[in-house]
Amino acid sequence: MSQQPPVRSTASPPARPRPDASMSLLTNVMEHSLDDGYAEAAARRGAAGTSRMPGTLRAKLGLAVGLVLAAIVVTVAADKARISAPALAKERQKLIDRVEAETAAADDLEKQLDTLRDEVGEKQRQALEKYGGAKAELVALLAGATEVTGPGVQLVIDDAEGADEGGGGPRESSGFSDTGRVRDRDMQRVVNGLWQSGAEAIAVNGQRLTSLSAIRAAGDAIMVDNKPVVPPYTVLAVGDGERLASAFQETADGRYLQVLKSNYGIRASISAQDEVRLPVAPSLIVRTAEPKAGATGTGGTDTGKGTRTS
Repeated sequence: MSQQPPVRSTASPPARPRPDASMSLLTNVMEHSLDDGYAEAAARRGAAGTSRMPGTLRAKLGLAVGLVLAAIVVTVAADKARISAPALAKERQKLIDRVEAETAAADDLEKQLDTLRDEVGEKQRQALEKYGGAKAELVALLAGATEVTGPGVQLVIDDAEGADEGGGGPRESSGFSDTGRVRDRDMQRVVNGLWQSGAEAIAVNGQRLTSLSAIRAAGDAIMVDNKPVVPPYTVLAVGDGERLASAFQETADGRYLQVLKSNYGIRASISAQDEVRLPVAPSLIVRTAEPKAGATGTGGTDTGKGTRTS
């Protein structure tokens, strides 16, 4: 018995499912990222044109009025600024002129003060020379009222090289922030040593010293009679040059200066000079005054400051 051949279907096989069939929500989001309502609004705006100018006559008039008002405000502000600018500049110039005038007046007063001080000092020197009696020359010398010229010594003292580096030792522990710098107490000892060695008159960097002079410190600066001096410090002393130099080096103050040279690098040199010239003291301070003999009246009036005036 013959068998029927198998029937082969000619229909196409069923389609394979999409790989993202299970992710329909994500697929929908990716394919339709814009909401339908937004899409419709964008389509209407595109159909109406891209112009944003108001369409009605009232809206156009309102926009025009707003622009006119803004232009008026800007114009008025600019006009006010233009008007006020010269006034401000004039006030500023007045202030500048006033400051310059006051500065010039202060400078003039300072010059007058210096002139009066010089005149007072000169009259004091003349009175000291005239009424000093038999010891007038000696008194004038000690008071610094006269210029001194004669043989003497020149002592030059300078800071150590690289003095800003500082260091240890007794100078720093005693309050010295920099061991290689010359301090006011160093200059005090040098000057006292010269007086002790027989100096007749001394000047430091051109500042004449008297019995009332002071050497002090103001920060890192050395002040001689309230006037700053800077290194190198040149000390001139009138006296027998060779003997004075030798005597100073033998004193305790001379040995102190040698220790500063050896231990701290401070530079110092002393030399005898055939002639040194010392200026007069910048000012004289009168502590007491006595009435002249034969003056009218008796006694005087005590001012309470150590001065008696007739």
